[in-house]
Amino acid sequence: MRKLLLLFIFSVSITCFSQNKQILYNFTSVPQSMLSNPGADVNYNWFVGFPLLSGISTNVGSSGFSTFDLFANNGVDFNTKLRNVVFSTSRNDKVSINEQLEIFSGGFKLGDWQENAYISFGMYQELDVLTYMPKDFAILALDGNKDYLGKVFDLGDLNARGEMLSVFHLGYHKKVSDNLILGVRGKIYSSIFNVSSTKNSGYFYTIPGTNSVYDQVISSNILVNTSGFTNYTDNYSGNAGNDIIKKTFFGGNLGLGLDLGLTYYPKENLQFTASLIDIGFISHTKEIESYRWKGYYNYVGLTPDFVLGNSNDILDEFNKAIPLDTLHTKYTTWRPLKFNSSIQYSFGDGRSSDCNCTAGNENKYPNSVGAQLFAMSTPRTPLMALTAFYRRQIFDSLEMKATYTVDSFSSKNIGLGLSANLWKVNFYLLADNLLEYKDISKANSLSFQLGLNIIFPDKNTPD
Repeated sequence: MRKLLLLFIFSVSITCFSQNKQILYNFTSVPQSMLSNPGADVNYNWFVGFPLLSGISTNVGSSGFSTFDLFANNGVDFNTKLRNVVFSTSRNDKVSINEQLEIFSGGFKLGDWQENAYISFGMYQELDVLTYMPKDFAILALDGNKDYLGKVFDLGDLNARGEMLSVFHLGYHKKVSDNLILGVRGKIYSSIFNVSSTKNSGYFYTIPGTNSVYDQVISSNILVNTSGFTNYTDNYSGNAGNDIIKKTFFGGNLGLGLDLGLTYYPKENLQFTASLIDIGFISHTKEIESYRWKGYYNYVGLTPDFVLGNSNDILDEFNKAIPLDTLHTKYTTWRPLKFNSSIQYSFGDGRSSDCNCTAGNENKYPNSVGAQLFAMSTPRTPLMALTAFYRRQIFDSLEMKATYTVDSFSSKNIGLGLSANLWKVNFYLLADNLLEYKDISKANSLSFQLGLNIIFPDKNTPD
């Protein structure tokens, strides 16, 4: 059982993802940039994404360690490497998993009577996981408590959430003046699976008494909520694939969300953007099963080695100390709120005002430099990243964006994005942490995004 617990802790940590998409943000030659800012300065006549190919996104990162730290072929015993990782990380080291697959997408400019307004729509599938390093649990799993007399183990170290869901969205943006663009996007969430355990508390300690007697105390208030799993246990005879498809198309636990965004030009070549993404919640009312360990236990005896130290079945021993209750009560989860903001200065030979191939004011200039700030809410401290970038319109059909990002996972993250148009077909490829590709096992973060769209530029744009 100890091996299973360790495998769970570290297999999750090795395959972690981050939700920041610093290369895509405000890269307005790519329609998917509107997902990170519904007020982005885009000006296509209309676009449509290739189904299942318009937006594929994966991001990998770890703030505590890399795959190399555990699996390097360097002659060091695996148990030693495992211990080094456990004791070099802290309870604030975090793992974030995010994957997105766009199912369909599209957008169009409204008629001449309101030509500065735009409608966009689409649907995507998302996997979203966030967990903190459960350090005290890992120490107990490795060593037990015998060598930690007097240490208070924090049961609140267990802090994790995970969800697979689909999102249908409808956006509207309008150029309200020559300098200001506002956008809003409504969302309907359909949760397929959910696990949430983020508000745990409690402690465990062992202290020596007299005559080799030890006093052990557990105070526990741990709650693990789940939804979407109960139909697949106890002799399930259905079709899991059909069930997941049904949940994807509004058959799961439903919720509502909102995105807000803007683009503002203090000067023609100076741009400010900001957005709030996923202001929303999901109400879990179907297939609910929650598990609660709540209570207080005080043991006085001769054996200092408790449940996680030297036991063949951790759960059986733990349940003797703190009873397990199974609940079927509805609960609500809030989506992780993302904030983006950027400032951009454009320069170079000014282009004709007739050239508006993909966006507004910014594409009159072939070069742009700027900075972007990203923040995401978590159960503890926010995830944050700061990015410096350079954009270059190489040809009318080819644009490049280079980034340098500092975040929780890396301080030397260099990224590159390319967006190319061949006739009406737009192809984009974005990747970051390029310096780590020489040995990806040592990388603390890697990501890539790609997609295909059909774009018809603004009707005033020459082909």
